[in-house]
Amino acid sequence: MNYKKQILPSAALLAIDKMNQLGQSRTPFLFVIDYEMQKPVILPLTEVANTGIYFKIGDVTNFDFNKSEAVDIQLDKYPISLDEYQQSFDKVHQHLQRGDSFLVNLTKPTPISVNLTLAQIFARNTSKYQLLFKDDFVLFSPETFVQINHGIISSHPMKGTISAQIPDAEELILKDKKELAEHATIVDLIRNDISMIAEKVWVERFRYIDKVATHEGELLQVSSEICGKLPINYYEQLGTLFFKMLPAGSITGAPKPQTQEIIKAAEGYERGYYTGVFGLFDGQNLDSAVMIRFIEETPHGKVFKSGGGITIFANARSEYQEMIDKVYLPK
Repeated sequence: MNYKKQILPSAALLAIDKMNQLGQSRTPFLFVIDYEMQKPVILPLTEVANTGIYFKIGDVTNFDFNKSEAVDIQLDKYPISLDEYQQSFDKVHQHLQRGDSFLVNLTKPTPISVNLTLAQIFARNTSKYQLLFKDDFVLFSPETFVQINHGIISSHPMKGTISAQIPDAEELILKDKKELAEHATIVDLIRNDISMIAEKVWVERFRYIDKVATHEGELLQVSSEICGKLPINYYEQLGTLFFKMLPAGSITGAPKPQTQEIIKAAEGYERGYYTGVFGLFDGQNLDSAVMIRFIEETPHGKVFKSGGGITIFANARSEYQEMIDKVYLPK
């Protein structure tokens, strides 16, 4: 396979210019950037009204959640077969064995049937990061991409998921060699990404546990925190700096350019906005999320896109089950 250095599409270059301009003027804006950076949306907050785009980023939102109604969830999943998943898994594993990549994030779409509209899913949610994008998709992400606070940039990649109902779940996942290798690879990748734009980089926390409540029970997810100090004039080049880190390392793999090509060949579908990033610049600081826990409305019904990281130690059946376990709605 011949790997090429990534060339940004023209839409991404326009988005970079707009983010730079809004950063220079300290104008608050919302951004929604798809995985392949073909359809980025950059909107000053004053222009978000009446677009059909609703967001919640931390405590900041443009939606009245007090009007939401409690509804008992009925969710049915129709995942691809293990045999079909195995075919994509084997393609990835061949590249891992050849040393083309150390970690590949393999994802698949799962058709679902649910008794809620996209708007209702958004309205009943309590996740830290939420986005309802018109009638196209909704997401409820637990994963921070990057935050910028007073010149310090931080990233919180999530790698490693286990059901809290499993006995000694936290100990099991923290001692799992495959999970450790996957997580260490992503931390190293994110550290390298941040080092491209920051003057100093360090790992603040390594492999701590986040708890996520779902309608099927609690999940444990393993996260780390990597930080860096940005140049004093970072406002003036906000878009330039931000796009240098895309796509997010936690949903691609390492090394990133080669792994993106492997993903494209193995997955067999378009991710679209899934695994892109969205966030908010408030005129001073920035907060953003990886667009996972993602439900898309298609002509054939709703589809939940999910997946996980594959290393040389990975087992297809376990990875297949993780893909299915991540198809859930928050409690």
